[in-house]
Amino acid sequence: MKLEKIQLLGMTGEELERFVTQDLKESRFRAGQIAGWLNRGAEIGEMTNLSAALRGRLSELAVANPVRIMEAYRSKLDGTEKFLYALGDGNLIEGVLMRYHHGDTLCVSTQVGCRMGCAFCASTLDGRVRNLTPGELLGQVAAANRHIQRDDPARRVHNIVLMGSGEPLDNYENVVKFLRLVNDPAGLNISLRNISLSTCGLVRRMYDFAAEGLPVTLSLSLHAPNDEIRRKIMPVANAYSYEEVLAACRYYVEKTGRRVIFEYALIKDLNSDVRCAEELARRLRGLQCHVNLIPLNDVRERKLEAPGRKTVEAFLKRLELKHISATVRREMGADIEGACGQLRRKVLAGQATGDK
Repeated sequence: MKLEKIQLLGMTGEELERFVTQDLKESRFRAGQIAGWLNRGAEIGEMTNLSAALRGRLSELAVANPVRIMEAYRSKLDGTEKFLYALGDGNLIEGVLMRYHHGDTLCVSTQVGCRMGCAFCASTLDGRVRNLTPGELLGQVAAANRHIQRDDPARRVHNIVLMGSGEPLDNYENVVKFLRLVNDPAGLNISLRNISLSTCGLVRRMYDFAAEGLPVTLSLSLHAPNDEIRRKIMPVANAYSYEEVLAACRYYVEKTGRRVIFEYALIKDLNSDVRCAEELARRLRGLQCHVNLIPLNDVRERKLEAPGRKTVEAFLKRLELKHISATVRREMGADIEGACGQLRRKVLAGQATGDK
């Protein structure tokens, strides 16, 4: 039976030091050397201040980054880059790198596929394959940094949104460890205040996460003004009511002092008329929040379509009249299948039919 290799990127400083001293029988300072290379996205063979013999032993037991960028597509419209990552077991995940004036933002996946079943999301069409490890989560960031620094050494990922494929709170322990790793001053040192975590509303885990003491921005995939509509497009609404979800959001605001972001995908003839906007405003009144309106990326498999521009503008205006902070998300990467799950499904379909 082939043993899985250790993922060095998924180790804390203490875990790496223990591995170096106990498993490799090397001096403690080697852990610092290895960590420095890992932060630069290097492979084991590139760690030139380690002896060839040590690199050989390390390669037998471990892998530096378990994530590899297999394909990269750059938008001609706005410079957004879409990554198709290959994992060690042959699975594929996606990532999107968006350039803003305040720095580069990377959309990170937390699972291979997703089991939440939201009707508007392509990632969930084939279900969840497995959770990603902390090393695979951090590996996406390290791989993206290495990719962009080939052209510009000064660039790096400044902001992270856990909004790729998967439900972050359905992979709770691994995601929490990743957040602590990526925030480590001795590692990539990305501020937790520059990280957003999106959940469809796993209420019990929302309370757990609020207690972690991590000042991450919580984004709640709401997408409806009431239970009736939400249940039509989000199976999680059958487990947790609208009021239970909002109560968890209020608790998160109270515990962290951070406002909650509500993601609201506007779907034609379902949740996008002015009456829905008015009801949404009533439900959110008094809650420290912001509504991020998202014109839907058409999901052909579910026959869901985006509303027209006038409908989007009317919805936004009604929220503003009701004193609810709201904006329409700027569409990025439209020419490179920027929406979550689209590229992976296209590649898998091509593999199944033999097309390339």
